[in-house]
Amino acid sequence: MRREVAPLSVVLAQQGPIPLDVALSCGPGELLALVGPSGSGKTTVLRAIAGLYRPASGRISADGDTWFDSDTGLWVSPQVRAVGLVFQDYALFPHLSALGNVRLAMLRLPEPERSRQAAALLARVHLDGLEARTPDKLSGGQRQRVALARALARDPKVLLLDEPFSAVDRMTRERLKEELAGLRRSLEVPILLVTHDLEEAQALADRICVIHAGTTLQSGTPDDVRLRPNSPLVARLMGHTNVFEGTIVQASAGSGEGRIRWGERVLRVATTGGFRDGDRVAWLIPSGYIALVDAGADDGVAKGTLIEVTPLGEMTALGVRVGPDPHTLLRFKLATRDIAARALAPDSPVGVHLHPEGIHLMLPVS
Repeated sequence: MRREVAPLSVVLAQQGPIPLDVALSCGPGELLALVGPSGSGKTTVLRAIAGLYRPASGRISADGDTWFDSDTGLWVSPQVRAVGLVFQDYALFPHLSALGNVRLAMLRLPEPERSRQAAALLARVHLDGLEARTPDKLSGGQRQRVALARALARDPKVLLLDEPFSAVDRMTRERLKEELAGLRRSLEVPILLVTHDLEEAQALADRICVIHAGTTLQSGTPDDVRLRPNSPLVARLMGHTNVFEGTIVQASAGSGEGRIRWGERVLRVATTGGFRDGDRVAWLIPSGYIALVDAGADDGVAKGTLIEVTPLGEMTALGVRVGPDPHTLLRFKLATRDIAARALAPDSPVGVHLHPEGIHLMLPVS
């Protein structure tokens, strides 16, 4: 029988010592990725949910229970919250076996049920046969699997993952991500993942919450936040480099197709997003919406000079200067084989086509 789990709801606020202005929610079986630069408050949010940090004000509730309410003075201890927490450095007891580490989270159960369930959880994370090994006899990926099994052993109401893949090599990281993606389909609790890896967040999360300086800036589906950020700051935090400013010169009724002036150029956009003629806007275009074309083409093409050519294995990063300002570069990537076929080199004249449906408009920085 499915256990009905109420959504996790978190509201935190304080001036210091760690500034917080956070509001987020996460539903049953949903994975919410918290992204943002180092020191932005992501781990502090997880610690507050787990009961390891008490903010000045706010409210935290999950599974129908309130764990923190500053208005009433309510503060529930970490032991009662039944939170599963996976740290980036595993935090395993070195003197205990894999089975012993997992069993320690099941003290509520009698023996031999504790050992039986612990062994089942280790099998669930692909560690059957390694129950007797201590952490020093396990690989980094295996230690992280033990940490995940231990988190699940608490029958958690919320699962918190703090940079869980950062301490392992790339191949192991990819395998662990695949395993987590498969495992989470059978979990019915809210899952919060703190990560600096934007590709990881895009691949695993149902929703992404961008946090900066202790403040939640935007929350939405991965595509919403990546392709339609609500500010230039969020755009840059999501890894965009092609963020510029321009002016609306033609806005169609109903937020339809329009045009913006960017320096000496006029660019077509698929939607003006409610902006009107004469409005100053910030705009971005993701790398994937930029195409390299013949410099002699005219329609919708910005002519420029190839300034940077940086091979990155199968892909090559390009920087094209499209105006008199040497700092105004459009950055994007193309397959390295295509670069070789075109015989492109620095200082080559090129044309770039900016697909109108990829241009997203925002309020400029005030």
